[in-house]
Amino acid sequence: MDFIIETSARHVHVTQETLEVLYGKGYQLTVKKELSQPGQFASQEKVDVVGPKSTLKCSILGPCRKLNQVEVSFTDARTLGVTAPVRESGDVAGSAPIKLVGPAGEVELSEGVIVAKRHVHMTPKDAADFDVKNGDIVKVEVLNETGRKLVFDDTVIRVSDSYALAMHIDTDEANAGALFGLVKGTILK
Repeated sequence: MDFIIETSARHVHVTQETLEVLYGKGYQLTVKKELSQPGQFASQEKVDVVGPKSTLKCSILGPCRKLNQVEVSFTDARTLGVTAPVRESGDVAGSAPIKLVGPAGEVELSEGVIVAKRHVHMTPKDAADFDVKNGDIVKVEVLNETGRKLVFDDTVIRVSDSYALAMHIDTDEANAGALFGLVKGTILK
């Protein structure tokens, strides 16, 4: 059973409270594009992510979450001037601080900047089919259109009824993979 490989480009997740500071009281995100994960979307709204060395413009992904989080690549972190640890989404404790600036205000985050650990989203049925469970660390073999293979070690399995089967790699990994022409992946035993 194969699955698609998607690039997780730099983006921001915010709480409703943070969104209202950045965009104004009662503000709601506007759907620009539905994402592959059910209920998730890229919004029309963007913020400036301001680090010690530079500023990057980032899209806000919706819906709003319980924690603020900024996901960047290692290259983005270096550009911003922050040290971002590789973490699973939601694991922001002790991560890099950053400032978010929107049209109505700004928020200083004491933590929240991470490089997302490469991962495969799957449903419980998918996990049973692949004989894996939530939190397993696996190798993923990816193929290009001509059958050339590349292996991503240290890939975490994330299982939920609310997921759709897809692997997410960050922009730096995807840029390297683009030279290779990635098209589909499968889990190695």
